[in-house]
Amino acid sequence: MVDVLLEIASDPNLEVQIDRDGIKAFIQDLIAGGTESSAMTVEWAMSEILKKPEVFAKATEELDHVVGRNRWVTEEDILSLPYVDAIVKETMRLHPVAPMLAPRLSRKDVSVDGYDIPVGTRVLVCVWSIARDPVLWDSPEEFMPERFLGSKIDVKGQDFELLPFGSGRRMCPGYNLGLKVIQVSLANLLHGFAWRLPDGMATEELNMEEIFGLSTPRKFPVEAVVDPKLAAHLYTEA
Repeated sequence: MVDVLLEIASDPNLEVQIDRDGIKAFIQDLIAGGTESSAMTVEWAMSEILKKPEVFAKATEELDHVVGRNRWVTEEDILSLPYVDAIVKETMRLHPVAPMLAPRLSRKDVSVDGYDIPVGTRVLVCVWSIARDPVLWDSPEEFMPERFLGSKIDVKGQDFELLPFGSGRRMCPGYNLGLKVIQVSLANLLHGFAWRLPDGMATEELNMEEIFGLSTPRKFPVEAVVDPKLAAHLYTEA
């Protein structure tokens, strides 16, 4: 990608021009929005699963039944894995990568809950707080993927209780790809390996502190012991 952008920048005959600062900003956006966010969500999901072995057991049971032990999970399998999908949604609810959505501007004077908001006011939506609102969620601080089984609440920006990718015209443009990457990555981690905490560490000892900022990564990297579950020849093929 960098090579292509540098080639474009060095060609004066192209209609589209980009300088080195533009290349740097473009690559930074790709890394921050396209890889860091997905990896961060998967790490939070694994952290929550390590604290609840029963969730791992339910997920692997579903994966073994739907996918089997002779292959990896593919994108086409996700529609048949409602519990894995529920784990992803619950992770995005409890640990949204972007706690504050992209800023909005009010386009007209409006009154909301007794507050007068004039036109042009910059509005920031805190999805982190919405996801922990006891009015909207039962036991909001608890990791319970089961809450999404049979639920119509989705992450596509139409259900305001759950907006990990935002909503409307300023919604994340790559949400569809990002969601698939997270779902397939997490499903294969659960399907191909057996995970547990290091010897001597109890589940309540797993530190779940987060760094609050433009993103919400773990304060300390998660540590886990992993053993292969699938046949050895699958790793060779992969």
